[in-house]
Amino acid sequence: MATSSHGATGQGVAQSNAPNFEADIDVDTSVDGGDSDSALGSEDGSLRSASVTSSVYGYRYENGRRYHAYREGKYLLPNDEAEQDRLDLHHHIFQLTLGGHLFRAPIDPNPQRVLDFGTGTGIWAIDFADEFPSASVIGTDLSPIQPSFVPPNCKFYVDDVESEWTFNADEAFDFIHGRGMGGSISDWDALYRRVYENLKPGGWVEMQEYEAWIGSEQDPSMSRTPAFEELTGLIIKAGEKFGKRFDIAQEQKQKMIDAGFVDVHDDVYKVPLGTWPKDPKLKQIGMYQREHMILSVESFTLALLTRVLNWSIEETQVLMAKVKAEFRDPEARLLSMFHFVYGRKPSG
Repeated sequence: MATSSHGATGQGVAQSNAPNFEADIDVDTSVDGGDSDSALGSEDGSLRSASVTSSVYGYRYENGRRYHAYREGKYLLPNDEAEQDRLDLHHHIFQLTLGGHLFRAPIDPNPQRVLDFGTGTGIWAIDFADEFPSASVIGTDLSPIQPSFVPPNCKFYVDDVESEWTFNADEAFDFIHGRGMGGSISDWDALYRRVYENLKPGGWVEMQEYEAWIGSEQDPSMSRTPAFEELTGLIIKAGEKFGKRFDIAQEQKQKMIDAGFVDVHDDVYKVPLGTWPKDPKLKQIGMYQREHMILSVESFTLALLTRVLNWSIEETQVLMAKVKAEFRDPEARLLSMFHFVYGRKPSG
């Protein structure tokens, strides 16, 4: 089960297909950590949006990666095909963590209007639209990288979530979702005020975030991963200098409460890196998460270190290579912490 900061498991969707997230993850000592183990089995015209013009596609290319053009520089991760593959893999990991589900909040079974801000490739919004045909689903992002062929009840707009929201009163949402927004938001209090104002009474918000730090229950001092410890410190430093912090997952519950939300829950899941767990479902998640984290090294490092901290590309590449090697170490037995934080706007 997931641990929950309110002292019980979350009140959302059933978790019958989810892995058994024990307080301590048992290590599989029968294998050497390799992958050969058999257990790996326009009605929204009020929306502030950029028209899809050549300027939106005038991407910035840097150090072999591609970055967004609209509001250039507001987001420091790439948007090229390699990054899109990483985001889709991350979506798969989140779904495996929740036993195939898309969210934890106990929303109405027939939602009418749903917003997914920072939608990325749009995969969460598309899956939600397929699962809930009653809903009109809107996805927004700085990059127009979403597919052209989508469910008829799903639309995408190029938009900056930190700009003022201009929805009309009759366009309020039943459910608002965001995921992996650490490093993207400069003022979380302002964001939650906008979310609150644009939800229907009784509507839900859910933020799915992962902690910036990665730990190890078997090696609390992280003696096997000094390069990753160095990189994490640099990313956090760069995020603070850039004005958009990455280490924000643990703060989201209180941010929601401060904004006026009630029934706020923070369901926390341990997600392993690698195939070291004994539990076969955790082993499968760990296999994907390790590959995802290896892909993430370049995404999170290049612009932050070279643009913000003025590292040379050569220095950056050396550190990235060391971190990737540490992620591949089967004895490191690393794990991430995923937070699913959700709350309700009071009905009154």
